[in-house]
Amino acid sequence: MIGGRDNQESRPKRTYDLEALEELIASLLEASGQGAAVIVEGRRDLLALRSLGLCGPVIMASRLSALDVAEDAARNYSQVILLTDWDDKGDEMCQTIGRHLRSVGIRPDGLIRSRLKSLVKKEIKDVESLGRYMERMRELYGP
Repeated sequence: MIGGRDNQESRPKRTYDLEALEELIASLLEASGQGAAVIVEGRRDLLALRSLGLCGPVIMASRLSALDVAEDAARNYSQVILLTDWDDKGDEMCQTIGRHLRSVGIRPDGLIRSRLKSLVKKEIKDVESLGRYMERMRELYGP
C-alpha cells in the first residue's frame, strides 16, 4: 500500500477486464453445472462454450422458433440462461425468447449476457469468438 491505497493503478485496465471475464465465465460454468440450460444461437456458439468447459445443457435457438425454444426450455429446465450474440439479431432473439420464457413462467437469466456484452463489445460480437478472445487475453494479460 502506498499512501493508504494499494497500487492498483499500475495494473493495466485490461487485466481487470480479464479477471472480470474469467469470473463471469466461471459463474456461467457453475450455473450450467447445476443444471441451468444455456440458450445460444447455433452450433459454433455451442462448441465455443464446450471449449471453455461448459458441460451442462445447451439449446440452439437457430433450429427452432423462439416460441418452441421457450416451450422446450420451460418443459425441461427450471433455470435458463440467455446467451445469444450481442449484435442486432442476437439482441432481438434474446428479447423475443425472453418474452416467451416469461409467458410460460420461466424467469430467464440475461445478466451474464449483459455483462459479457459490456466487457467485450468493442472486441468481439458473438459467443463463438469467446474462446479465442479468452486465449488472447490470457496471453497478453494473464499469469
